[in-house]
Amino acid sequence: MDWHKNRIVVENERVKLLTRVSVDINITNQEVTFSLPDFGLTNKETIIEAHVWEKCKDELVKTKETWGVVELGYRYPENNGKVKGKIKLLSFQNFCPYEIDLEFYKDVRKEFNIREWIDILLGAIDYNAAGYETEHQKLAMLTRLLPFVEKRLNLIELAPKGTGKSYLFGGVSRYGYLSAGKMTRAKLFYDLARREEGLVFFYDYIAFDEIQKVEFDNPNEMTQTLQGYMEQGTVKIGDKNDVADAGFVMLGNIDEDKMNEFENMFASLPTIFKTSALMDRIHGFIKGWEIPRMNEGLKISGWALNSEYFSTIMHLLRDDASYRAIVDRIVEYPAIADTRDTEAIKRITTAFLKLLFPHVRTLKDINVREFQTYCLRPATKMRQIIVRQMGIIDTQYKGVTVPTFTIRDYEE
Repeated sequence: MDWHKNRIVVENERVKLLTRVSVDINITNQEVTFSLPDFGLTNKETIIEAHVWEKCKDELVKTKETWGVVELGYRYPENNGKVKGKIKLLSFQNFCPYEIDLEFYKDVRKEFNIREWIDILLGAIDYNAAGYETEHQKLAMLTRLLPFVEKRLNLIELAPKGTGKSYLFGGVSRYGYLSAGKMTRAKLFYDLARREEGLVFFYDYIAFDEIQKVEFDNPNEMTQTLQGYMEQGTVKIGDKNDVADAGFVMLGNIDEDKMNEFENMFASLPTIFKTSALMDRIHGFIKGWEIPRMNEGLKISGWALNSEYFSTIMHLLRDDASYRAIVDRIVEYPAIADTRDTEAIKRITTAFLKLLFPHVRTLKDINVREFQTYCLRPATKMRQIIVRQMGIIDTQYKGVTVPTFTIRDYEE
């Protein structure tokens, strides 16, 4: 950013950048500032003057961060330096050169079989489908997208280094947030002092990178808030009592000799994630070791869906409740089935349905064999690993298995 600052401040140029921009409104003096995270430009160095704010505020307050073309200039110091010089926003243009038609996207899916569609999805996240050896590897990669399409879906993935965890959760969608290092309850949920909502209110998912190294400022306080939120999506802090939609994704590295779901894979995780109460609120486990290490053959080749377009489609699918209604109607399980197991499996199944079969609008659109193979069965396996890990650390769950889920006979 130093080069750009020189052009703006010293050479008095107007500079345009395509970047993420985040705004902040000071409740004390009503001053509006902005930051450019990708360029290291902070709110302390910037200003949005009133006449510019009136023109672009509707675009800039839609989300926590917005992609677009910013034009920057310089406001010189005034009153002998009492008013400091700052970089100012001259204009903002939202970067979306197309219109999103979700129904058209759903209809187009009908033109492809499942194997073709899997390859299309991989291309949309910048991966070359031909670089994978098996369909199983492809599906393992796509499993990472489930929190992109389903609200409050909590997953944990343990994988070897180099499989692209950080890139996918941090670089594919502007609707997700990749966190690393220390995290506070105020930043994640609600800042009581500033009366400011946290990340869960602005993003579709929060991914904790290198979970083994994540630190919480007050673990006991965080545990209580996490458990309540992961259960029902509620945020109850001080006078704040609200519901948010972000899911949590825990990402960690795992050594080859620990890649065994029948042994304790959570031993190196922070204590907060090693209690059965919190583990039970994690819906499913992703076997990251089934995803191949990044190599040249996996880099996108040829045509593909625009990633920004696809991430917006996934974001919009989160609000479509029709898929869950279909899952509720056709999935059958024993009356004694544990409620958290049934909710986890239904939620993951719904996410797979949205991702792989978005054209499904009614029961008659369901291909039972494909639904079983690509949605229900993998969802059950993902939940079973969580239950098995709970049984390793808590005798109450030792030997417990998830119930058998089947597809009931139905007539349209």
